[in-house]
Amino acid sequence: MYRFKLAEGIFPQALRKSRQSREPTLILTRRAFTAALSLTGLGLLAGFSPLRLIADVAKPVSLPDMALGPADAAVTITEFASMTCPHCAAFTEKVFPKIKSEYIDTNKIRFVFREFPLDIKAAAGSMLARCIAKDDAGKYFAVIDLLFRQQEGWVMKNTTEALVRIGKQAGLSQQQVEACLQDQALLNKLEADRKYANDVLKVNSTPTFFINGEMVKGEQSFEEFDKRIKSLLKS
Repeated sequence: MYRFKLAEGIFPQALRKSRQSREPTLILTRRAFTAALSLTGLGLLAGFSPLRLIADVAKPVSLPDMALGPADAAVTITEFASMTCPHCAAFTEKVFPKIKSEYIDTNKIRFVFREFPLDIKAAAGSMLARCIAKDDAGKYFAVIDLLFRQQEGWVMKNTTEALVRIGKQAGLSQQQVEACLQDQALLNKLEADRKYANDVLKVNSTPTFFINGEMVKGEQSFEEFDKRIKSLLKS
């Protein structure tokens, strides 16, 4: 489970490539850094009823939800994940396919993926996925699956070059990928959604799941999800 980190600048004002490394970097203001330091404690001050929490989880903030499964499903799982989180990658590779086959493809549950970038590289990966998929949820899930499976390659090496290559494989030009990674408006929306999750929902690590509003932190086995889902479907 990856914890919320401040060191790499979670409150960005600008996304651009470094002249030395050609990696996306962030400019962090003192005011933003002070806000970041106080952010985790803000959510702890608010007390919510279970019904209120379910409503808060269900509410998209800045970006439209990327979801699979019927909107009126009896069970909704919402995942908050960072594209650089290895535990999120392991869940996507080992557990999610079973959930999809057993419950999503059979229209029994709805699964929502929410970005919770813990660092600038995670934000860049999320931005690329949004740019490639646009409003196509199925395509979005395919892109994040690819990014998680190739996580070590684009996170540990030259991130910009690796993301350009992945973007080209998905049909974008180099110019389109670079424009995507410098899209300040998109970055601001990602940050607004991450801040809401941290402030209101008290998400501070990845992966974090909400199953019909109940928080489940950390990577879980399919058996654990299966038990919870079956219990909710019976109720």
